[in-house]
Amino acid sequence: MSRVSQAEAKANRERVVAAASRLFRENGVAKVGIADVMKTIGLTQGGFYKQFASKAALVDEAAAKAFADNLQDLKALDQKAGKHQAAWQSLLESYLSVEHRDDPGHGCPAAGFAGDVAREPEHRETYAKGIQEVADWIAPGDAGLAAYATIVGGILLARATAGTPLSEKILQAAHEAVATAADSGRSATD
Repeated sequence: MSRVSQAEAKANRERVVAAASRLFRENGVAKVGIADVMKTIGLTQGGFYKQFASKAALVDEAAAKAFADNLQDLKALDQKAGKHQAAWQSLLESYLSVEHRDDPGHGCPAAGFAGDVAREPEHRETYAKGIQEVADWIAPGDAGLAAYATIVGGILLARATAGTPLSEKILQAAHEAVATAADSGRSATD
């Protein structure tokens, strides 16, 4: 057996975290085993424990990475749109869409990890930090939190009712409820 270089080990760790993040959001933490994650990227289960202390450590890191990537994408959206309100509108169009509803593995970490974090409190600090950062991106203070809670709730309910006429009505209603949320507390030059 050949030893893996530090660079390869780091790359493998990043692949494990990315795969776990996607699988956890898609299927739920309880339904995804370490073997599932490792098989997805073509590594053995034994290699996992050389990199992570436990599955719980992986869950925490996967959630933190998902939120960090999400926030980076939102900041890039601001740069591309030029004005925060335009970025917010763009986010709403993609977030409250049938495509996002039907692809939880690549979707919002707030929605993807919500049920698991509610049942596994050891991940709440990481989750709460991610929620607060995204809410702050949306709008300062309670306006950002309310808007984020509304769209996350909307996507969760839309996923739970997928295949019924109610699902798309939920997406539309959530969109209408928060369309101007990013204006709250921001200056006209943002």
